[in-house]
Amino acid sequence: MPFVTVGMSDAPAPSYPDGIVPAHADPTTGTGRGRRRWLALILLSALMIAALLGVFGGGKARPLTTTTHAATLEVRTPRVVRNGVFFETLVRVTARAPIEKAVIAVDATLWRDMTINTMIPAPSEESVKDGGFRFDYGPLKPGETLDIKIDGQINPPLFAGTEGKIAVLDGERPLAAIPLHITVLP
Repeated sequence: MPFVTVGMSDAPAPSYPDGIVPAHADPTTGTGRGRRRWLALILLSALMIAALLGVFGGGKARPLTTTTHAATLEVRTPRVVRNGVFFETLVRVTARAPIEKAVIAVDATLWRDMTINTMIPAPSEESVKDGGFRFDYGPLKPGETLDIKIDGQINPPLFAGTEGKIAVLDGERPLAAIPLHITVLP
């Protein structure tokens, strides 16, 4: 009588692709892959949380405000942007005293390697003076507010960041200024 094995399957052993051995399919082997999976999951989660918090750009820009006896200047622009991205800057000037000739001055270094697409409302005059751009918006009465929307784009050569200031002048007389540093990520 032939020898019969009870309870054993006659199924062939599973075949694995080249480079894969049975230990790879066995969850009980101590290859350390489980720890590596958890580490990868933790790193991915940390990157996602950092991105949600705006560390890599995006998100709502917090306003920067300065107030003097003559005017309040508020600038809202992203401080971290990615290369090639379109961005928006909002400038608000509120006169606290009469301003005969409200001029917005932007350092040329701040807009280095940027393309400024639009400025709404358009100024009555534009000029370049003292290493910066000047935009004339005319007189403001006390309590009157001037809102300006500037749309721009970061050009590819700009890397690491740029800095300069945005100021409001009464003709040639400085009223208020806000220094800005914009970090540019690849």
